[in-house]
Amino acid sequence: MKSFRLNRLFNSKSNKCFDVAIDHGNFNVYKFLNGIKNIQAAIEILVKANPDAIQLPVGNARHLQSIPGKQKPALVMRTDTANVYGNKLPKHLFARMLENAAEQAVKMDAACIVVNLFKIPGAPEVTDHCIQNIMKLKVEAEKYSMPMMIEPLVFKPNEVAGGYMVDGKTEDLVALVRLAVELGADIIKADPTDDPNDYHNVIEIAGDIPVLARGGGVVSDKEILERTEALIKQGAAGIVYGRAIIHHEKPFEMTKALKGIVHDNLTADEAIKYLKNNS
Repeated sequence: MKSFRLNRLFNSKSNKCFDVAIDHGNFNVYKFLNGIKNIQAAIEILVKANPDAIQLPVGNARHLQSIPGKQKPALVMRTDTANVYGNKLPKHLFARMLENAAEQAVKMDAACIVVNLFKIPGAPEVTDHCIQNIMKLKVEAEKYSMPMMIEPLVFKPNEVAGGYMVDGKTEDLVALVRLAVELGADIIKADPTDDPNDYHNVIEIAGDIPVLARGGGVVSDKEILERTEALIKQGAAGIVYGRAIIHHEKPFEMTKALKGIVHDNLTADEAIKYLKNNS
C-alpha cells in the first residue's frame, strides 16, 4: 500500500519530511551543478547528515541505494525532465517523462516519485505536457502503490527572472496546487509564498494532502532558516530543499540546522548555531 512507502518519508518523531533534492542535472543548466559535480561524494555527505529522503533521477539513484545498511534516507525518484530553465526559452519546449516510471521506481526501491506541473508565461503547451505526464503516471503509480509527489511551479517570465525563478503570488500558487490535488497528488511540493505567513492558504487548498515547501534560490543562512521556521509554523508537512543545501559551503551543517527546525521545533536563531559552531 502507498501508506507503507509514505511511512518511510515522514519522520516518526515529528511526522514531517525533510527531502534534499539533488536532481539538478535534469535542469541542463551548468551553474545548478555546483556542489554536486561529484554526485557520489555529495550523496555520501548528505547520508551522514541523515535527512528523511534524497531526491534523485533514475540514473543517479544507484549511488544512494547501493549504500549498505537500513538507516539511509529514502529515495524520492524524479520521473521527468524539461528544457524550460534557461534565461531564454527555446523555440521547441518539452516536458518529458520516463517510460514505465513507476515500475522503474519500484525496481530502485523508491519510496515516492515526483513529477512537475509547470505554469510558464507564454508557454501553455508545457502545462499541457505536464498534465498528460501526470495523468499517465497516476494510473501506473496506483498499479504499483507508489506515492506520487506533484511539483506545481508558477514561473516568472524567463527573460525577466533569468530562468527557474518562481512567482510566489499566493493566488497563482494556490490555483496550481489545487490542480495538482485534483490530478491525484499524494504529496505536494510547492514554492513558498512571497510572504511566508500566507502559506497557510496553500496548506488549506491542499486539504488532506501533505504539502512540502520548496527552497527556491540561494539566500543568506538567516533568511532560509527564518523562512523555514515560518513555513513549518504555517502548517507545512516538511521541506524539499536543493540549492540551499548543495550550493552551501557547509552542506552537512546546513542539513543539520534545517533538520532542527523541521523535526525539533528549533527557532531559526537556535538552528543557526549548527553553522556557527562548525566554523
